[in-house]
Amino acid sequence: MNLIDYAGNVIRLTDERLAHIKEHPEMVINTAKINEALASPDIVVKSKTDEEARLYYRYYEGLSIGNKYLCVVVKFKEADAFVVTAYFTDSIKKGDVIWKK
Repeated sequence: MNLIDYAGNVIRLTDERLAHIKEHPEMVINTAKINEALASPDIVVKSKTDEEARLYYRYYEGLSIGNKYLCVVVKFKEADAFVVTAYFTDSIKKGDVIWKK
């Protein structure tokens, strides 16, 4: 499926990647939040370990696992962008801020 991020980039989410993401039990009922985090993130950070990766963060309160950021990792290749993974976390990783709400 194709998703659109805050900047209008088309980002692919393959069935294989979605299955990987759903291996995290807390993500099974929260997969719709992936689209929300891409379309309306709180902050987007460039990965320090992968030049092609961007980390989209959106904060959620009242989750079954407490208040957390959803981090969606997107890899940007020449003419392609795709979701690598998505997970909940307590903090935003350090890196160059690409965009902030």
